[in-house]
Amino acid sequence: MTRKKAARSETGDFVAFLVKLALFILILRSFIVSPFNIPSESMQPRLVVGDYLLVAKWPYGFSQYSLPFSAPLIPGRVLPHSPEPGDVVVFKAPPNAHEDYIKRVIGLSGDIIQVTDGVVSINGTPVERKRIDDFKLPLSANSPCYRPEFESVIQEGGAICRYPQFQETLPNGVTYRILDVDQNSEGDNTQAFVVPEGHMFLMGDNRDRSADSRFPAQEGQAIGMVPEENLVGKALVSVFSTDGSAEWIKPWTWFTAARWDRIGERF
Repeated sequence: MTRKKAARSETGDFVAFLVKLALFILILRSFIVSPFNIPSESMQPRLVVGDYLLVAKWPYGFSQYSLPFSAPLIPGRVLPHSPEPGDVVVFKAPPNAHEDYIKRVIGLSGDIIQVTDGVVSINGTPVERKRIDDFKLPLSANSPCYRPEFESVIQEGGAICRYPQFQETLPNGVTYRILDVDQNSEGDNTQAFVVPEGHMFLMGDNRDRSADSRFPAQEGQAIGMVPEENLVGKALVSVFSTDGSAEWIKPWTWFTAARWDRIGERF
């Protein structure tokens, strides 16, 4: 074989490898798992800005929103399965389904959801809620204290925010923690919502800083009732978390900025 032919053969092999690799990544991200990072504090305390997680793509079936760029190649939803109340889900946010959001499922088709004085009721029964220890979050570039009155200095010299924290238990037994900082905030008292067929009522765990199903759908803001068809996947496991203090030109800060205690947390 001449050198020219050998070079063409090597180039062809390399191109074939790249095509296979791209196809593998496409299948992996579309149908198995995909990464997701947390851009806001709406899911505190479970998720904080700087968390990175894997989202399982198979639990609820597949639709065009499973594919990169929401390519309209899958009609409707294939192998559909409704989420369970308490699931933390990633979805395309109404009204235009352009952005990925992450929230917790509170109600499904036919459920009647209402919030009264901050307490969620499902089908007329208040969700069990009790006060627990404050959520303590060290101050960092990714986690400033959005309410100065909750900021305090600890003995080691660092500063933390202490947010009022509660534990909720849904009728199916799923238990999780929420933050409820303000009394009588806009979302603390709502009308009774009837969840339409094929839709979900979703809320953020940080009740006063979450634009969710309590509010009408508005692009880049609240989401209203979310069609199950908009589901992208189910939160699976946290794979990394950073406090935002790392600098690319200082590799050692990649390790000091990591929140090691948050890595590996499952949902």
